[in-house]
Amino acid sequence: MSVIDVRAMEVRRSGRVIVADATFAAAAGEIVALMGASGAGKTTILRAIAGLEPIESGTVSIPRPVGMVFQFHHLFANMSAHRNVWLAPVHVLKQPRAAAEQRAQELLASLGVGDRALAMPHELSGGEAQRVAIARALAIEPHILLMDEPTASLDAARRGDLAATLRQLAEEGRTIIIATHDAEFARACAHRALTVEGGRVHVVS
Repeated sequence: MSVIDVRAMEVRRSGRVIVADATFAAAAGEIVALMGASGAGKTTILRAIAGLEPIESGTVSIPRPVGMVFQFHHLFANMSAHRNVWLAPVHVLKQPRAAAEQRAQELLASLGVGDRALAMPHELSGGEAQRVAIARALAIEPHILLMDEPTASLDAARRGDLAATLRQLAEEGRTIIIATHDAEFARACAHRALTVEGGRVHVVS
């Protein structure tokens, strides 16, 4: 059964078609990679699924909570890595602070940045900031995880670690959509790949 169902989705900006007739679905526990060059429309598709980009026509069905990891992290600059992760569960989901703080530390540790919990964003490397952003997205326990170029700031070893982490999350039942041009990473973690070219989605495997 599909958790994400995109049907004939079209996105326009200033009258120009950015995404045209995008149609695909993803099931619970499935990792789908959207492959394509920069400017192909991958990020726009993710933003439309997350409700951050208005669609001109078509439908997007997502009956479950969504978490999104942006390419450029968007961490709160005046907060530690730890607080960046526990803030939303406390203030949006109204979780007890102690429990949220403990979960945040567990997530950071699982992603290999537990020792950077008290660091400020400007003190983190690109890879560390990326992993903190992933922990923040996971902190709200989303059933659907959208990731935009998640390997952009990671070295080869960390890309392998991230692929393993995403596989584990999928085994727990999460649906994950990744926009990436990293073919090796897509092969390592995705169950299937779609290519995006000129805003259109095509089946690869």
